[in-house]
This record gives sequence, structure tokens and C-alpha cells, in this order.
Amino acid sequence: MRRSPEKKQHKLVADGLRLANLSLAVAQSASRIEDIAWQAQLDGLVAKNLQQKHQNVLDAAAEHLFKTHPNAYEVLVETMESICTSSRIEYKHAHYDVLLMVAPILAWSRFEIASGTIPPHTTEMLSSCWKQHLLSDQAHLRVLPNLYAIDQLPTTHSEAYALMERTALGLLKGDQVEPTQDLPQTVPFLADSRYLIAVVVVPKDQPLFRWQTIASPFDCAQAKSDILALWQEYATPAIMRLLPGCGVELLLPEAYYTGCREADVRIRPISIRSAVFYLTQTLGVEASELSTIIAGFGLQENPGQIDEYRIGFTLKKAPEVIYGVVWPLYQQDDELNAMGNPDDDNLPGEIPAILTECGITSIQRIENIFSMEFCDDCNAPLYADSEGELVHAEMPESVPPQGSEHFH
Repeated sequence: MRRSPEKKQHKLVADGLRLANLSLAVAQSASRIEDIAWQAQLDGLVAKNLQQKHQNVLDAAAEHLFKTHPNAYEVLVETMESICTSSRIEYKHAHYDVLLMVAPILAWSRFEIASGTIPPHTTEMLSSCWKQHLLSDQAHLRVLPNLYAIDQLPTTHSEAYALMERTALGLLKGDQVEPTQDLPQTVPFLADSRYLIAVVVVPKDQPLFRWQTIASPFDCAQAKSDILALWQEYATPAIMRLLPGCGVELLLPEAYYTGCREADVRIRPISIRSAVFYLTQTLGVEASELSTIIAGFGLQENPGQIDEYRIGFTLKKAPEVIYGVVWPLYQQDDELNAMGNPDDDNLPGEIPAILTECGITSIQRIENIFSMEFCDDCNAPLYADSEGELVHAEMPESVPPQGSEHFH
């Protein structure tokens, strides 16, 4: 999910220190029995802080571990994500397992990509499709009646936990759910993700998904592939009506953070292709008349580490950066996969390969690693020009602002 240019510092209090110590104990345990015992204590403490909305306590413990014990940091973050999106609740003396889910949608368009309220008949159709093709027979489902942009999703683990708990209890009680009307304004992008959010509730220890009920040899990968094909076939027409003027690709509905991460990774190539199409169509040029400058950017506190690549576009006949695309790195091998090995022609990297496929022949890489600089006025990322100077991407004055067009 997109990074914020600002990072808050939190004070480590008593509960935060205990969270850090328990996470370290889990990371250092040498047996499954010990691991389960420490993890149970960590789960309970994380759940308590989520219920009390003490996000600052959780964040302080995570920041402390990130600097001192990276393995324990991974344990704590994984625990926070698990507890805030999957839980066991009691209702009328019965126990239920609950999962917060997203159905990611990749969308691209030269027009504004819509978000907001989903009509009731569309919500019902999508819910029926979800239940019929993805969920077990024991599962109960509630799809929230909003199509969310990434800037409109819960921003903290506490918010995700509250949404999951509130929606699950409302589903069990049979309460009606109303669309959220005061969602934040979204920043326009040529390619972006949209999300359906849902909560699944099943009786304790019962399967949630159809692939949990398949017979041996338990080929879950094939089962998920088959289910994804059905989801795309039956849900895509309804989604296209919600996103007029857009190309769309539906991803498999997954647990909340898993689905969000998959969408973040899968939108990156589409962002580059959409940028090339937009520039050639808007400026009336061929892709071969464009040049690109690729530079790595990282946080100042992690010198030498690249957190994202920024791709600046120019016209070959002019040096000004007219457009830019950010390619975030999420995993350890992302850097090599993105740019490849400059000493091995057989490993060109995904970014140069996509640009070449789009018809761009002039691809420059800046070797310096820049700090994550943003515009002071509009918070837009700055891009490296051909001289290695950080600049604001500016389209020619005659071109209307991106995202100002609406599809009617």
C-alpha cells in the first residue's frame, strides 16, 4: 500500500515494551510448543490493544523492533495483521470465526476512476456470486455497499479491527448496513486499485472457503485458479458498470492484507502501460519519441536501501520531466526483479522490459540513490531528470490536468 512521506515517532510505554519482548520470544523460540505458548500471550496482548484502540502502543513496539530486532518486528506485524482481520467472537452463547476480506479490482482509464456507493441490487448480485463460487456452505457473508479507493481503506490496525467486529456483529444480528457517505477524496491516477470489503462469518472451526473442502491431494492452487475464473466471469460485468470507461481486472478475494498487497504488486506494470498510452494519446506522439529516466529512492534512515523506483518520462526533443510513475518495492528480491542485473543481458528487469514492450527505446538509469523527496506544495513525488536533479513532473500547459475528465 502506498507509503506516506511522513513517519510519526511513538513513545514506548509498558504495554509496548511487553509487546516487543513477547515478539522477540516468539522469534527466538526453538520448538513448536514454546512458540505456541509465547504466541498465545502475544495474541492476547495485541487483541487487547486493538480493542482499546491503542494503535500508538502497537506502533511504538513495531518501531522499536524494526530498529533493533527485524525478525521480531516481522512477528509483531504479522500478529497485528492476523488479529485485526481474523477473530473469534461470541454471539448468543455460540462462537464464530470471522475474517475481514477484500476483493481487489485493478482499473485503468484516461477518465476519473470511480469510487463510492454501490447500488443495493449490485451489492446483492456480488454477494450472491461471492457466496456461490468462493465460500463454503456454512459461511455467512456481508459485502459493504461501497467501492473503496486505497485512500479510503482503514488506515490503522485498530480501524480494521473495529470494522471487522462491527460488521460481523451486525451480520449476526441481521442489522442493515448503510453506505459510508463521507469517504475521503481520492487522488486521480491513470491506473489504480479499487476494493470491495466484506466480512465472512462461520461457526467455530468450520471451513470458510470452497478450496478448504476439496478432496485429496488438496491442490488448492488449482482450486483457487478455477474459482478466480468463475469470479471474474460472473462479477466483471457488474464491476464494469461501477467503473464506466475503465479497463478492469478482478483479483481473487482474499484476507484483507493479503489482497491489498497483491493489488499493490499487480498494479505496478499496469501503471507504466497506462502512462505510455496516456502520453502518446494526449501529446500525439509515438512511444519511440519518449524517453525515461529511472532512479532509486530510499528513506534517509536506511542508507543504501532502495524502497521504490521512480520513472520519469520526457520527450526526446526536450529535457523536462513531463510525467512520472512510482514502482514501490515490497519484498527482498523486488529490487533485482524490477531492474535486473546490468551485467547480465538475460536479466533485464521487469521495468525495462515493460517499457521496451511499450515501444520506448531510450531508457536511462541514474545510479545514485535519492532520498524520498516530495513537493512541499502538493506532496507529489519528485523525479530525477537526465542530469540527476530532482524535479517536479509537469505536463505542457496546453494539456488538461490528469483525472479532470469524467466519463458520461
